[in-house]
Amino acid sequence: MVISNKPLRFLVAILVACLPLFSTANPVVDSAKVEVEAHEGAVAHEGKQEGAHAEPQDVKSEIKEFINHHLLDSHSFYFNADKETGEHYGFSLPIILWDNGLQVFSSAEFHHGPVADVAEHNGNFYKLHHEKIYKTDAKGTLTEAHGHPTNVRPLDLSITKSVIGILFVAILMLVLFSSLAKSYAKNGGIAKGAGRFFEPLVIYVRDEIAIPNIGEKGYKKYMSYLLTIFFFIFFLNILGLMPLGFNITGNITITLSLALLTYLITTFSANKNYWSHMLWMPGVPVLLRPVLALIELLGTIIKPFSLMIRLYANMMAGHVVLMSIIGLMFIFKSWIGSSLSFVLAFSLSILEILVAFLQAYIFTMLSSLYFGAGNEEHHHEEAHH
Repeated sequence: MVISNKPLRFLVAILVACLPLFSTANPVVDSAKVEVEAHEGAVAHEGKQEGAHAEPQDVKSEIKEFINHHLLDSHSFYFNADKETGEHYGFSLPIILWDNGLQVFSSAEFHHGPVADVAEHNGNFYKLHHEKIYKTDAKGTLTEAHGHPTNVRPLDLSITKSVIGILFVAILMLVLFSSLAKSYAKNGGIAKGAGRFFEPLVIYVRDEIAIPNIGEKGYKKYMSYLLTIFFFIFFLNILGLMPLGFNITGNITITLSLALLTYLITTFSANKNYWSHMLWMPGVPVLLRPVLALIELLGTIIKPFSLMIRLYANMMAGHVVLMSIIGLMFIFKSWIGSSLSFVLAFSLSILEILVAFLQAYIFTMLSSLYFGAGNEEHHHEEAHH
């Protein structure tokens, strides 16, 4: 499918032409007022105890704080918050720590204790700092070095917002594809219901990704993984576009886990031909073979690393750009600026749906290429070289 770039050029041209209007949209009095309010707010917070978080005092700081909060994983699931009353709407999640034994309590204790973001459990005190849990004293004191806390971090096994999203997608896939399999059995190989929408995607993964890259002889043993990884990434990417605060595929630990699975499957399912060509490459001088073996072994690590970074960077950048453009609607005081920001954010959201599918396709396609390389058959003509 070819997308014309003329509408995009038109939007960019209008945005550039209207920049002078945007720059003069905020009167000088309003800017001065914001600076005064920010100064007064800073003075009002001077008496607060150490470790308390200062609230952003202007719109730009609030937007930046909101974007940073969205990009991080969270130990609680809140949909909205009332700034005046400080009340949050949502629900808490379980905190599971291993600190001289299993420590289990609710994340609500971080917000309802006598000290901000400090929870007490079984005589231990824990502080939630940038969604990371540190062991502290009763006052929540954090010892910092080079701008980072040096307090002990217990092993965190908590059910976070990302875990909730992963479980939701896993259950959704189980229900959808179980019903698809049952509809095949009941209707003589004809899909019904929601399966009619997903059946073409399943066939596409099989006929356009698995068979061409792996081969008809060995593709079947990888189909379950390829289908799982394709729909898992695709559903997670779509979930990240919804206004629920999910940023799962923009979390590098998640993309690392997915890339590690591809690496392990490639490594342990590869045939002898794959390892013989890698460790003792035929057709090259003997002195160069150890050097090429080291390069090839390094390549086996670089390949999954590229999978991890590609998915993480694309989804993270998409979230940052989209939320920044949405934030412009609250910064511009003119209807022209806000309207253009809305149109641009809407257009980018449509593009992000395409990116969600594209990133799932690329991850699945490259994984199948690695599987195919690991199961490539030995060519007899190479023995004569």
